[in-house]
Amino acid sequence: MSAPAGARIRDRLRLSTPDGDVLRVVGHHLGGHARADLAERVRIGMVPVRNNRRADRKRALTHVSSSRWAGAITRASEDQYQLSLRCLFDERAALRRAIAKTSKRLAVPCGQRLGGLRGYANRAERAQKQRRLPVAR
Repeated sequence: MSAPAGARIRDRLRLSTPDGDVLRVVGHHLGGHARADLAERVRIGMVPVRNNRRADRKRALTHVSSSRWAGAITRASEDQYQLSLRCLFDERAALRRAIAKTSKRLAVPCGQRLGGLRGYANRAERAQKQRRLPVAR
């Protein structure tokens, strides 16, 4: 068995009341801008990376924060957008697989086999799948 590859550090910040207030204000400020940037990235839509206007978005954010925070926010927005697209594509592929499988099984009579494919066990299960198929499509 190999040795652990990473380390996990768990700690809590022990802040004074004024420091906690400052962190809340900064978090609210940056969080609002991060949400707005993600909304702008969604409005831009599915475009090649060179057309996602990241430099323009970063420049706009630099006016209300530091360049480092602006870069982190725009990177996080792009990452979140790309992840959501991958999830949508994966979900669509899974639905297509389920539709294909259900359609094939509906072609086989209840309780029988046709080649390597078996039909649904009973008429109730088959009826339920027939009702769900148009919804999935």
